[in-house]
Amino acid sequence: MRHARRLALLGGVASTLLIAAAAHAEGTPSAAAVAPPAAAQERLAPLPEVDIPFTKFVLNNGLTVIVHEDHKVPIVAVNIWYHVGSKNEPEGRSGFAHLFEHLMFNGSENYNTDFFKGTELLGATDQNGTTNTDRTNYFQNVP
Repeated sequence: MRHARRLALLGGVASTLLIAAAAHAEGTPSAAAVAPPAAAQERLAPLPEVDIPFTKFVLNNGLTVIVHEDHKVPIVAVNIWYHVGSKNEPEGRSGFAHLFEHLMFNGSENYNTDFFKGTELLGATDQNGTTNTDRTNYFQNVP
């Protein structure tokens, strides 16, 4: 009964959004009416080139390291990417990449405690991990 009520509610919300979107689309001006005149486009200054200096090297184990130094703030932002995600899972069996992302936070044979506890003792903040189809990454800021 609860499931049926939830589906009915979601169906009503979806219908309302579709009707609102259709009404909005009818009243939307054409792209030509929205675009600024050509003279206004010519007056815009070009964007400056972005130049972020960095050093890139590959360790003997194949790990690619990219380092950018900015001495304005005394912190280090660490972001590690592994080229493995849900695209690497067998068809019909998903969730392993995300599971392993979480397992990595639970320590190892050589460091048998929660990853966050150890790095928080160092002052780490903003630490987490994410997984998508192409990669799994872990990030944190440390002083």
